[in-house]
Amino acid sequence: MRVPNSVVLPVGTHADCCREEEVEEKMHDIMAKITAMLMERKSNLAHFINNLEGSEEPEFYVDQWERLKEMESCTLTILNLVAVNCTDHRDIKKLEATILEHVKNEELFPEVVRVLPPVYRQVEAAIVDIAQSEEMADHGMMDLLYLLSKLSQYKHLANLGRELLQDILRYLHRIGLVVWYEEIKHLESTVFLQPTFLITMFKLLVRYRLVQQLESIS
Repeated sequence: MRVPNSVVLPVGTHADCCREEEVEEKMHDIMAKITAMLMERKSNLAHFINNLEGSEEPEFYVDQWERLKEMESCTLTILNLVAVNCTDHRDIKKLEATILEHVKNEELFPEVVRVLPPVYRQVEAAIVDIAQSEEMADHGMMDLLYLLSKLSQYKHLANLGRELLQDILRYLHRIGLVVWYEEIKHLESTVFLQPTFLITMFKLLVRYRLVQQLESIS
């Protein structure tokens, strides 16, 4: 909701736990709730903005007003929900095909036709090379400056600077090759070259039916 021109594809899992007619019913219900949520958000933002504009001393609230106006201008495109049975490989392939179809849609993603500078591909290939090397730890975590020094050892990347690397990491984070939480102070200097490690870790912490599993222990 805070990212300009966002595109969201809702995915409903555990479709195998429902009858076919239930899946359709739940899909319509979820999309209706999303629409209602967005309408409520739009109404609340307009209400807050009107309150600030109608206050006795609006000049004291300029920063808040600007933030709210910026949020109000963020467009959000919600695509049709996709229901999947995660135990069926065919459904996973169907989801993958749906995502690729949307990503290639130039109306949704105008930047899809943008040509990247060659250095982006060179850094991407070098990071894949580093991530797959034997010296890379299983967790795939690497200090940002250490990553820069490793990349600088490649002849064609000897002049790679920190600012350019950060720009490239933002791109690689968006496409899912790496994970870099630059907006989190304690993680801004850490790059995750193996995003699947985070998934494995979260699966240990966040489990389906966890409460029921714990309650079943005598």
